[in-house]
Amino acid sequence: MSSNHRLLVRNAKQVVLICSNGEKYLTKHGLQNLCVIENGSVVIGSDGLIKAAGPAETIRAQYAGATFDKVIDATGMCVLPGLVDAHTHPVWAGDRVHEFAMKLAGATYMDVHRAGGGIHFTVEHTRAAAASDLLSSLSGRLVRMQRAGTTLVECKSGYGLELQTELKMLDVIEAARRALPINISLTYCGAHAVPKGKTVAEATQDILQVQLPRLKQRMSAGTLSVDNIDVFCEQGVFDLGSTRSILQAGRDMGLNINFHGDELHPMNSAQLGAELGALAISHLEEVTDEGIAAMAKAKTAAVLLPTTAYILRLPQPRARDMLEAGVIVALGSDFNPNAYCCSMPIVMHLACVNMRMSMPEALAAATINAAYALGRSHTHGSLEVNKHGDLLILNTTRWEHLIYQLGGHQELIRYVVVKGNVVHDNDKTMDL
Repeated sequence: MSSNHRLLVRNAKQVVLICSNGEKYLTKHGLQNLCVIENGSVVIGSDGLIKAAGPAETIRAQYAGATFDKVIDATGMCVLPGLVDAHTHPVWAGDRVHEFAMKLAGATYMDVHRAGGGIHFTVEHTRAAAASDLLSSLSGRLVRMQRAGTTLVECKSGYGLELQTELKMLDVIEAARRALPINISLTYCGAHAVPKGKTVAEATQDILQVQLPRLKQRMSAGTLSVDNIDVFCEQGVFDLGSTRSILQAGRDMGLNINFHGDELHPMNSAQLGAELGALAISHLEEVTDEGIAAMAKAKTAAVLLPTTAYILRLPQPRARDMLEAGVIVALGSDFNPNAYCCSMPIVMHLACVNMRMSMPEALAAATINAAYALGRSHTHGSLEVNKHGDLLILNTTRWEHLIYQLGGHQELIRYVVVKGNVVHDNDKTMDL
């Protein structure tokens, strides 16, 4: 093949494809043996898509006459798909480090919430912040996520709770999506909390009659592209009835349903999500057996957030029960002012230790299954032909080190590549 290509990554000790038969997600036995090529190479075309991923010898022969804009010799290194973070709240102003001190002293999430902290504290500061300031802090956070290996991230609004600030947040995420190489899935989360001075019914009406119609207008005009709709379905926040009407309205606008459920109390959110054809439900610390069975049957992904259970000292999500029932399990960092973690390698480590997932299960949950939860597993989440050329090159001979070395990703990740372009090169010789 004599055409010009963007990137050749050659002679890697391991190339972790994740899967190789176009699977949209992996469950049960599919998680036991991830597809790994020993001594492999990857070719990314000038369109940024993967043209080949296979044994180094085969690719060397196949591409003997080809030219490449860049060649990376990955001898002794590992190649993995870029990581996918399926749940973040990255746009906000105001610092909540003081609340961490309260929680360490024994305050619960709802105690902090009632004391005027939590979401309401962040809402106040985010409403007051200029869009330009929100964009610069968001960009810094996204670059940090990218350095830790994330190449596709879900980003939620939800610290406005009224039209103007929600739109400001969505516009800021849209601006970041256009300016930065990292891939973004955009989620409208206007139902993140009930704003002060409103009842649940009033907040629900505001979303249905004011916020969603304006969103629809902006989407039709092509000035905003929203992918998912989210509601915090919880006791004292949005009940099942309100959650249902908001999610249905979003679905009718063509948004994927992807919401917070069963975090602090068993609300039967999982059953509701399954019934509405939700693509994903997050948290699920308090999910019931019936909820698990319903999600497995409906192919609704469970986005588990090990950092949140860890920081709030909540019961761990029942990952093993979900995996055994055949639920599609994905992972997210839940990056937000309450759980400040940008690193999917740390999330995978916590998933393995605290939720008893195996390393292959955790890696699949942070790649193909997280992509599925965002409706992107046909383009992201594995190293297969015609998918986006988003990958990591690790300075180690076995991929498991990315999970095993807690906090070691800064030293391990040598390159981060998005669509065949190197977006982060962690060249250690620079420090000498």
